[in-house]
Amino acid sequence: MSILVKLRQSATAGLLLIACASLPAAVPAASAPEVERVVIVANAADRDSLVLAEYYAAARGIPAGNIVALALPTAETVKWPEFISTVFNPLFAELLKRGWIEGFPSQLSDEYGRRKAMILGHRISYLVLMRGVPLRIEENAAWHPASPPAGLNSNLVCNQAAVDAELALLAVSGTPILAYVPNPLYKQRQQGGPLAAAVVRVARLDGPTPAAVRAMIDSALVGERQGLAGRAYVDLGGPHPAGNTWLESVARQLDEAGFESEVDRTSATFGPLTRFDAPVLYFGWYAWNADGPFTVPGFRFPPGAVAVHIHSFSAQSLRTDAAHWCGPLVARGVAATVGNVFEPYLEATHHLDLFSEALLRGETLGSAGYYSLPALSWQGTLLGDPLYRPFLRPKETQWAERAKLPSELQPYVALRQARLALHAGRKEEALSVARVAFRELPSVAVGVSVAQIAREVEGREAAIRALEFLALLPRYELRDLGAIRAAAVLFVECGAPAKALALYDKALAQPPALGEVELLEEAIRVASQAGLPARASVWQARLAVVKPPPDAKGGAK
Repeated sequence: MSILVKLRQSATAGLLLIACASLPAAVPAASAPEVERVVIVANAADRDSLVLAEYYAAARGIPAGNIVALALPTAETVKWPEFISTVFNPLFAELLKRGWIEGFPSQLSDEYGRRKAMILGHRISYLVLMRGVPLRIEENAAWHPASPPAGLNSNLVCNQAAVDAELALLAVSGTPILAYVPNPLYKQRQQGGPLAAAVVRVARLDGPTPAAVRAMIDSALVGERQGLAGRAYVDLGGPHPAGNTWLESVARQLDEAGFESEVDRTSATFGPLTRFDAPVLYFGWYAWNADGPFTVPGFRFPPGAVAVHIHSFSAQSLRTDAAHWCGPLVARGVAATVGNVFEPYLEATHHLDLFSEALLRGETLGSAGYYSLPALSWQGTLLGDPLYRPFLRPKETQWAERAKLPSELQPYVALRQARLALHAGRKEEALSVARVAFRELPSVAVGVSVAQIAREVEGREAAIRALEFLALLPRYELRDLGAIRAAAVLFVECGAPAKALALYDKALAQPPALGEVELLEEAIRVASQAGLPARASVWQARLAVVKPPPDAKGGAK
């Protein structure tokens, strides 16, 4: 997102007028539950797409008759004429035929070839596009107007778009394809009535492999049933103030909800050895491709995880588990994310503060997605089961029934309970809850969390005592190195640098495949601050081997 543009101010007012003018005068009541009004779109030319559609319908209890299978292009990217002739028009006709969109078809088409109709409304709760349905539409400069609308920002003179964002306007005739159409559901807590009739809320179940998509479906169901258990991670330091403002708000929201959080305000993204245990919530920016802890071998998200990384092309392709962000996140087990298929400019992406706010108050993923998105007929895509409610299960119930959770997640429910007690001023209760959790199900990460709470409640000496167990461990696993680093920082802050150096000694005795340079640089800094130049010198020599200095031309030797 190289340019920050206040799109809603610079776009022509006519776009909003067109959308609003097309609202039906009367909207039929949708009395059936949301689950019965989910329409699933699959590609009949892709066997996996059909199988996934059936799998999702069965998993969610959606009637099998709600599956619409059409012979669609199999490529992720299509041209405008192909999109209209093979996706938009056939789907529109089928939805009219089945009564999902109510109206009267016409034999006429608009200037782009989209079939016209007199539309009265629709009864679709969510339109879910399965893997195999095209993802994005290429720019077609030949369809630009000879003279762009007066006042339209030059950055918006384009018609490339997400398929999802175009299909959101299926129930509104005559929308422009240039620039974007303001989303009438943006910031609307109540998404029913006439506003809902103008928008078909679209979500996508897609990813690098069919297995990854099935896992995404399953993860949402498990997350909804047991509630979110884990930690929150917020990575600020992106290129534009507005995005950092959103993420500061997200960090506050998640902290107030009781999630133990890591917040990074540097310009770098989280490194591979950042403490990153149980990342059930992640919001961050700004890198082209998934990096840092997401690249650690064996990394997986906990059930129900919601993870979003702001980037202009985060969803440029979903068929990759390494490039961009959305595909890699799905490949690693995330239940829900959002992204962009082309450059959206920051203000027209999902506003993550609103997205988080809606989820935390118990909204579905689909509702939160449209509450937080200013622009339709643009670049955004919502990935995940739109019926998924991450916070359906009350935290009080989750706490009371924590023994039913997998053992590796139970302590995180306790840590959330402890954090909420701290917020309420019940410090002794908070520390007691955390200590019991560690005693019952000990782990390096939970032990470090207990020490952090102990410092807040009882002071430095209590924190140091809480970390004594680390000296008894014969070695550290790769998954624990982030927490070990956090413990080293805590030792230094509590005036015990020698204990921190002992942690670095043990961690560097078996250097990790990722992050060795980072560990060495930290160890050197701590040794120097502790007045141990000989110790620092040994590590400096090792660093020179694994991180050669740049040559005279600025390249690596």
